[in-house]
Amino acid sequence: MVVLDWLLDSDPAIRWQALRDLADAPAEIVAAERARVATEGWGARLLALRGDDGLWERGALFPAGWSYPDLPKGQPWTATAYSLVALQDFGADPHNEKVRTAVAQVREHCRWEHAGQAFFSGEVEPCINGMVVGLGAYFDQDVDGVVARLVGEQLEDGGWNCEAERGSVRSSFHSTIRVLEGLLDHERATGGSPESMAARRTGGEYLLERKLLRRKSTGAIVEPAWLQFSYPTRWHYDVLRGLEYFKVAGDPPDPRLNEAIDLLRSKRQSDGTWLLENTHPGAIHFALEDGDGRPSRWNTLRALRVLRWYEQ
Repeated sequence: MVVLDWLLDSDPAIRWQALRDLADAPAEIVAAERARVATEGWGARLLALRGDDGLWERGALFPAGWSYPDLPKGQPWTATAYSLVALQDFGADPHNEKVRTAVAQVREHCRWEHAGQAFFSGEVEPCINGMVVGLGAYFDQDVDGVVARLVGEQLEDGGWNCEAERGSVRSSFHSTIRVLEGLLDHERATGGSPESMAARRTGGEYLLERKLLRRKSTGAIVEPAWLQFSYPTRWHYDVLRGLEYFKVAGDPPDPRLNEAIDLLRSKRQSDGTWLLENTHPGAIHFALEDGDGRPSRWNTLRALRVLRWYEQ
């Protein structure tokens, strides 16, 4: 109860999700709290940062004028795509008039840096297109063409890789988790298609075969950084993100998740919270947490949801 009180003593973006997923609050109370996301706190603040063109920082993936020589400073997270991802994470009501206006302006004016493609038409990298599908499904935009493209780009081992267009034939956890999240969002919003549902199941099996963290060939940990939990996750994979995908999918927990669950449990602090561990560098609009090594409301909320699903 102390941890729940701590979560509720927060921004509406966290409060409404804690009320729904942990407190089992009545639907009308949850809805009323969710409605505040677009008018108070982080959600309202983020919506207010849009430019006159309706975009964030006048760019799709990157702010206007940003160039790759700046990459050692960290990728900026302030352009339109990741701003919309934040609104989705916050749970901003897609039917709210301010949110609808923002999404309509993105649809009309935002173009990808790759080749000027319309935002909800996607571009060429599966990790970006998985994000587009998730955003389109959430904000009620037509992304069926992007879904079809992703289904056709699934690699033989079951996942996806943004480097496939440059010849890679091995999947990436980073690309695969983003595509799986997008396909799941689309499936929940539209019912999906037999092809997209089959692709999602096969992609999930790719992660399960590797227990969310190990190489299939040797059993070694793929990347030690994946054992640290981030928020926001950006384009990066970690074990909590993988667990969260399977929780949202809603199937009974697969035994191959057990090691990942043990890791999750081991990171619970004596006060019942989880820490922020691996913030991804780069420019941000504003901070959502107190920094690495400090208790994280987002990671605590996410972890408790996963454990509730797993244990029930």
